[in-house]
Amino acid sequence: MKHKIRPLTRADKSAVMQILRATPEFTPPEVIVAEEVMDAFLEDPLGSVYHIVVATVDSTVMGYSVYGATPLTDGTWDLYWIAVDKKAQGLGLGKALLTFTEEKVKEAKCRMLLIETSGKPGYEKTEAFYRSQGYLEICRIADFYAPGDDKLIFQKLFKRG
Repeated sequence: MKHKIRPLTRADKSAVMQILRATPEFTPPEVIVAEEVMDAFLEDPLGSVYHIVVATVDSTVMGYSVYGATPLTDGTWDLYWIAVDKKAQGLGLGKALLTFTEEKVKEAKCRMLLIETSGKPGYEKTEAFYRSQGYLEICRIADFYAPGDDKLIFQKLFKRG
């Protein structure tokens, strides 16, 4: 499978929205926020605090990643969202998107990348994915999002070159 990772364009928005709406881990309010973030990025890609890339297979958008520098920190970045179309899951696109994101943040002298996610049932595959990519769970806040829905924070450290 040959894929390409590139910055999000206006033409990609509807495909990304379809992926988000079809991903059960994303609630309707989260999809609304993701769209707002996309719109802010598309309005001013160079001035945006967000970096958004898409993964394409045969020119079809099959995944995306949103990341950015954490305000008021020295070298801390956040991965806000990463999603892969159900039809392409298991083909390595999630890993490719995460690797691309890591390469870009390292170029920007990132010293740590943080990922916040839910700990509710149904997220076991997500947690396993982050662990398989070398991320450590460094924090769990019980009942953060709602009763029974913990907030998990994963971290990966990088050496500054």
